[in-house]
Amino acid sequence: MRVGIIGTGKHGSRYAGHIVNDVAGLELSAVCRRSGEGRIQAERWRCSWHRDWRELVHDRQVEAVIAVVPPALNPDIARACAENGKPLLLEKPLAVSSAAASEIVDLFAGKNLQLTVGQTLRYNPVVRKLRQELPAIGALYSFSANQRLEPSSLAWHEDPSQAGAGVSFHTAVHVFDAIRFITGLEVRRLMAVVRRRHNGVLEDLLAVLVEMEQGVVGTIDCSKISHARSGRYEFVGYAGQLHGDQVHNTVELVRGTEVQNLDGDAPENTIVPLLRDWEKFLAGAGPNPIAGEDGLASVRLCEACLESSRSDNWVVCSEEGYE
Repeated sequence: MRVGIIGTGKHGSRYAGHIVNDVAGLELSAVCRRSGEGRIQAERWRCSWHRDWRELVHDRQVEAVIAVVPPALNPDIARACAENGKPLLLEKPLAVSSAAASEIVDLFAGKNLQLTVGQTLRYNPVVRKLRQELPAIGALYSFSANQRLEPSSLAWHEDPSQAGAGVSFHTAVHVFDAIRFITGLEVRRLMAVVRRRHNGVLEDLLAVLVEMEQGVVGTIDCSKISHARSGRYEFVGYAGQLHGDQVHNTVELVRGTEVQNLDGDAPENTIVPLLRDWEKFLAGAGPNPIAGEDGLASVRLCEACLESSRSDNWVVCSEEGYE
């Protein structure tokens, strides 16, 4: 399968490198980057270079597209790929609004065309271990989750026209998807507050109170304000507690005062297994690793956080949106 990548900056170049070196079933045939660095990259990866992403989508040597760009561009890229009948893998978030994300999902479903979302945290070994071990703590009652990162160094993260929002969309989108993936439960309502500490335009601190199916309650906090990282999850069940940190690669089962360290897989780059599963999906040999509908669900929850922060009220969430 010949693949073209739109956006080969810091993150997009990771996709390109792994296609070239680690995923035998995919071939990198073209890249798009507006700066002249794209030409240098293309020479290194032995593929074509396009300055305009539209040219890449129309390139006959490109059979499938990966887009790693500011999410405001995703709807236009999705329309072009759909018109040209080309499968698309979009990096998260799927879009900067639930309306735009829904349009993308409906467009590809209507054309029976493959759409995948790069919610790569699902491939983190700690997240997978938490999902596997969750039944060990019995009936789930509550949880807490966080993803705390350094202040962003990307200029477009302070540009609403490109980013759409701050950590609500660019960090919480990972955590909401991970919680849904680990528990198999959907969020029923939430209340959120946001703050701006270093980003003068968009929120870089988010705190959320969540109610899920089966009466499960929890808290989520996401930020890009501290020069330290964590990605911690704590689940409280009748028979014990399950803790894990996807940044520090730890998983613990707690019963009474005893803490059992659970051996997990060594840390690995999450892009590689996603690409391998995506290649199987495109070849008809496996399921969609992360469907467009999952990306849409996360965007709706992120958007609900912003709505709650504006209204200072609980927001009810459903598959159709939020109230």
